[in-house]
Amino acid sequence: MRGQRPIRLLIVDDSAVARAVFSRMIAARPEFEIVATVSSADAALAYLSGAWVDIILLDIEMPGMDGLTALPAVLAASNGARVLIVSSSAEEGAVATMRALTLGAADTLAKPGAGSFGGRFAEVLAERLIRIGHAKPPARTGHGLTDGVAEVPLAMRPLSRGPIACVAIGASTGGLHALSDLLRALPADFDAPILITQHLPPVFMSFFAAQIEEIAGRPAAVAAEGRRLRRGEILVAPGEGHLGVRLTSGRAAAHIVDGAADSGCMPSVDPMFESVAAAYGPAAVGIVLSGMGRDGVIGGRALADAGADLLVQNRDTAVVWGMPGAAAGAGLACAILPPAQIADTLARRARAAAGAA
Repeated sequence: MRGQRPIRLLIVDDSAVARAVFSRMIAARPEFEIVATVSSADAALAYLSGAWVDIILLDIEMPGMDGLTALPAVLAASNGARVLIVSSSAEEGAVATMRALTLGAADTLAKPGAGSFGGRFAEVLAERLIRIGHAKPPARTGHGLTDGVAEVPLAMRPLSRGPIACVAIGASTGGLHALSDLLRALPADFDAPILITQHLPPVFMSFFAAQIEEIAGRPAAVAAEGRRLRRGEILVAPGEGHLGVRLTSGRAAAHIVDGAADSGCMPSVDPMFESVAAAYGPAAVGIVLSGMGRDGVIGGRALADAGADLLVQNRDTAVVWGMPGAAAGAGLACAILPPAQIADTLARRARAAAGAA
């Protein structure tokens, strides 16, 4: 923990057995401090009115107000805490998981059945909690990186002008909520094709695309080899391949790339950024949203070399500032902004280019 204070946890679950098991698992680790356990969403809201925590473990299916209904209110009352959904509903299907992540949950974890809390569950739970981390990092002066990366000054590249031919967005942990904020703020008259690589397993991708379509108010689909890129539409990377672009006779189509990426992610942001940079040059825009690790840095360098913009989510609004922070720390970012302001930056550039045409 590098000398940091313990991560403060609130456990919200109507099952006394689950509360006891989670408490026993977590209390054994010096990285964590359990500040309270409660049996309902109403009790959680009452507790949060007078206390603060870093992470809230929240069940979905509870008597009275269920976890998904309560999630927006819990986030609003928590003063910046992250929510980890721990529920059997996260295992039953992707719909509840997608809904929770879109509403602002930092991550989800399937709760084992009764009597099945053994095995690696305690290790997985601890890993998720550490990954989400502290909601209120120690105050710092100036800009810099944490999350295990030495602090370095952030050099900013100038923003480009001219039309936008394609937008490529990369995200991981916390990315669905950031995507929701960005896409809801994007005006309907912004019609450049949008590509999204979100770190999710293949089974989630069709649900993810449907959720993105609902949020964005524009067509969205899982990309397939050879599918045309069309203005006003969104393509998302399939879980079993990296999303790229191939130009044939001046027409752009999706190109699905197999094989391992340097980031170790599947799908990976890097191949998408590299492909978009090669296809569109300065008319491409890359965006890096919340996520752990460094995926997007290699591709972000390709965008910078091609004269394209790279916009990254700011630290205060990101659940995990690993991916955006790594790109910013490498001197590749043109702007570091909340997701809604990234959308505004795209819209203003597109309108300025249209007015100059």
